Amino acid sequence: MKKKPVWSWMLYDFGNSAFATTVMAAVLPVFYYDVAAKGVDQSLATSYWGYSQSIAVLIVAILAPILGAISDYSAAKKRFLMFFAFMGMIASVLLAFVGEGDYVLASLLLIIGTIGFSGGNVFYDAFLPEVSDENTIDKVSAYGFAFGYIGGGVLLAVNLLMIMKYEWFGLPDSLAGTQLSFVSVGVWWLIFSIPLFKNIVEEKKVYEKRTASYISIGFNRVGKTFKELKHFKQLLLFLFAFWLYNDGISTIIKMATIYGRDIGIDSTALITALLITQFVGIPFAFFFGWLAKKITAKRALMLALFIYLAIVGLGYFMTTALHFYILAVCVGFVQGGAQSLSRSIFGRMVPGDRHAEFFGFYGISSKFAAIFGPFVFALVGQLTGSSRLGILSLIVFFVVGILLLYKVDIDKGMKEARQYTDPDKKPVIHT
Repeated sequence: MKKKPVWSWMLYDFGNSAFATTVMAAVLPVFYYDVAAKGVDQSLATSYWGYSQSIAVLIVAILAPILGAISDYSAAKKRFLMFFAFMGMIASVLLAFVGEGDYVLASLLLIIGTIGFSGGNVFYDAFLPEVSDENTIDKVSAYGFAFGYIGGGVLLAVNLLMIMKYEWFGLPDSLAGTQLSFVSVGVWWLIFSIPLFKNIVEEKKVYEKRTASYISIGFNRVGKTFKELKHFKQLLLFLFAFWLYNDGISTIIKMATIYGRDIGIDSTALITALLITQFVGIPFAFFFGWLAKKITAKRALMLALFIYLAIVGLGYFMTTALHFYILAVCVGFVQGGAQSLSRSIFGRMVPGDRHAEFFGFYGISSKFAAIFGPFVFALVGQLTGSSRLGILSLIVFFVVGILLLYKVDIDKGMKEARQYTDPDKKPVIHT
């Protein structure tokens, strides 16, 4: 395991997690509800937020496998990662220009930023099997999430101070503090992306003449991979399981703050609770990396998912800020562990010569599925007039996901991956 590439890889998570915490989970949902959607019916504001999330992940779901196939074909994972990262950074900065009633602009920038964040993560995740090996992949994946918690948590703490103690920063009011926090996300993301852009080098490339457009090549390779998925039975079963339970996890992340706001919890308590989740998540991300060694990654992941089931049930009865704090601690216990172990389990079963292409499918299984969680949450809330029933609907995602995960045989999946890996294949650039 080469230390400089590993540290550079982890620092990208340190930087881009600021988008997940400040923009997706904490500050923007409250800002969207109170400022951008000012004058809109409260339940509709919550639904518009959910629909915006669904549109963003639908676009990523369509693009991810195509782009992954193209990047493997052209040996250009890092270039694609940079393109999407800069898209997310710019959208974050532009959120500072959203004012009262500008919910359409806020939704548009949220969609663009989420495409940048999620699209970049397809290629970021694809580097995991390259910077680690079979013995270290759980640890490296868990450490990446731990660094993400630290980076996202530190900047969220600073952003919280900007909003609550705006005078410390020479700002006129909390609105200016909120707008400056969006700018800080883009800058923070950029600074901590530089080591990855500089230090991670893809394998040596062989130049060959390209005979078709990249779009055509991408669609052809994705079609070929769909046909070949029948050879990767355990990987495919895992994808279905991940599709479901990760939809529940991502919906909790994206909708928790605006759900809390809708049932009457004040914005300061909501953001503070999410900050608690970040810092509780740091040691427990490391803990799940250790636990995977002791009881296997699959068992550790299933433990985390059972805890999520309890969280959803308790969320239905939540009424006070104290309840939200308790649930924030519980989410911190398992959020990083569930996501990091999912990534490392998948990475074990991926053919060695097609990382980006298969992590594109990993992206589509999570991003396409993640359309349904926020959509179901928003639709149930709109139809019933109660966000509580929306949160309760997530139980089915976890139950079915756990049942499918139980049937996955990781060792068989690794054998299938080795069987269909071409050891002599070299990455190429087609010109």
